[in-house]
Amino acid sequence: MDNYNNIFILGSKGIPAKYGGFETFVQELVMRKKEKKINYFVTCLSNTNEIKKINDITCFHLKIPKCGGATAVLYDLLSLNYVLKYIKKNKVKNAKIYILACRIGPFLHYFKKEIERNRIELLINPDGNEWKRSKWSLPVRVYWKLSERFMVKHADGVICDSKAIQKYIETEYSRYKPKTEYISYGAESIPSNLRMSDPKPAKWFKKYNITPNEYYLIVGRFVPENNYELIINEFMKSNTKKDLIIVTNIEENNFKNHLLKKTRYEIDPRIKFVGTVYDSELLKLIREHAFAYIHGHSVGGTNPSLLEALASSKLSLLYDVSFNREVAEDSALYFSDFNPSLSKTIGKIENYSDHMINEFDKKSSNIITSNYSWNKIVKDYELRFSNEL
Repeated sequence: MDNYNNIFILGSKGIPAKYGGFETFVQELVMRKKEKKINYFVTCLSNTNEIKKINDITCFHLKIPKCGGATAVLYDLLSLNYVLKYIKKNKVKNAKIYILACRIGPFLHYFKKEIERNRIELLINPDGNEWKRSKWSLPVRVYWKLSERFMVKHADGVICDSKAIQKYIETEYSRYKPKTEYISYGAESIPSNLRMSDPKPAKWFKKYNITPNEYYLIVGRFVPENNYELIINEFMKSNTKKDLIIVTNIEENNFKNHLLKKTRYEIDPRIKFVGTVYDSELLKLIREHAFAYIHGHSVGGTNPSLLEALASSKLSLLYDVSFNREVAEDSALYFSDFNPSLSKTIGKIENYSDHMINEFDKKSSNIITSNYSWNKIVKDYELRFSNEL
C-alpha cells in the first residue's frame, strides 16, 4: 500500500447504491476507477459489522444503533473512529479521508490529533446549505451551521460540487483560509434501455392514466424548499391541458396538510402524485417523455435530479437561483416567485415549435456531456486524489 493513494470515503450509506445523490456518486466514482495506484475504502450503513469486497473496493459494513435524527451523526462518528483504527492497525500510508456532508463538525477536534499523527489528509464535501432547510427545527439548523463551520475549520481541503457553494465557503469562512476546489457531481446523456411498449412502462403509464409527452414532471424530495406550493399554485393558474406528474415520497405529514390547505390541489385532476420510482431506467424513460421538467429546488449545490433532467428531458423550467443557473446556463427557462411566473412560462412554451424545443434539448445534452459526464468527474477526482490537480 505504500505506493498507493488510499482513499477512505465516509458519509454515504454505501455501495451498491440504492438511492441518494452521495450513494450514486460513490458508486460511480469507485466502479469507474481508471487509476491503478488508487485504493478505495467505503463505509456502508449495514445490519452487520464486517468487511466485504466489491471488485477491488473494500467496504466497511457498520451496524449503527438507530437514534432518530441523530443516527446519521452517529454513523459518521463511528465510521471515522473505525477508519482511523484501521489505518493505524494496518499502518496504511498515503491515506486520505473524504467525508461527505458536514454532520460531525463539533466532534472533529477530538480526532484531529490522531489524523495528524498518522499524516492523513482530511477532505470534506460540504454538500449544500443543510442549515437552510426548513424541515429542520431552529436548534437543528443552528447545529448544522455550527457543524459546517467546524468541518471547514479542521479540513485540509474542501471539495465543492458547485461553484456557488465554493464561493460561499471561501467568503463565509475566510478566517480559516480554506483550500477549496471545484469538482462537480455527474450524469450521463444516455437514453433509457426501456421502450414505451415494454411491459413495465406500459403498466406504469396506464396505472396513472398518463399520456407520453402530455405532462410536466417534477422529481424531488417532498420538502418545502423544493417550492411545491409555488409550483402547484402557478400550475393551477395556467390554462394547460397537460398533467403535472409529481414523483416524490409524499406522506401524511404537516407539509402535506399545509400544501392541501394552501393549494387545494385535490380539486385539479391534472395534478397527480404518483409516489416514488426507484427503477432508474423507468425514471429515465419518464423524464424522456415529459413535455417539460419543472425544478423547484432552492437550496443546495449541483443537484443530481437537475443534472438527470438536463440529460434526459427535452425542456426544463428551473427556479431562478444561482445554483440552477450555474448548471443549466441558457439551456433552460427560469421562473421565480414574481416575474417571470411559472404560469406565464408554461403559457409561453406551449407555443414553442418542435424546432425550438429540440434546440433546448441539444443545449442541455451538450452541457451534460461537456461539463458533467461521470468519466470527466472520475478523472478530476483521480487527479485530485493523486495530488495532480
